[in-house]
Amino acid sequence: MRTSHLVVMAATAIFIAATTPAMASRARGGRAPPTPSPTQAEIGRLQGGFYQPIVNINDPHVQEVGRWAVSEHVKKANDGLKFSRVVSGQYQVVEGFNYRLIIDATDSHGKVAKYEAVVWEKEWENFLQLTSFKPAN
Repeated sequence: MRTSHLVVMAATAIFIAATTPAMASRARGGRAPPTPSPTQAEIGRLQGGFYQPIVNINDPHVQEVGRWAVSEHVKKANDGLKFSRVVSGQYQVVEGFNYRLIIDATDSHGKVAKYEAVVWEKEWENFLQLTSFKPAN
């Protein structure tokens, strides 16, 4: 009985080694093929789609996305908000990026308030979509 288990285990190991390219290469004394770099979509799956903090909030691209979010909001709400700056934010890797930004904006009475904007960006398609815009808590 033990011998048959060992034979089955050995046959399974040989099968796996012969059918898996990296293992077959190593079994032949070669090096494993290089692992390709993950794509943005794969990184998102690896991170589980969690939001990560934006490290450099002063990055010109982040500030431009915030400015765009306010201008899109104003087109719909016609409330006269003026972009001041993005003060904090997070990003999520999806098919592109979701940005959750906290933005300082000035209303038509000159009062500065914080707003939360969520923007979906697919930079390679030159695509931006304002998903939500609301006062920040």
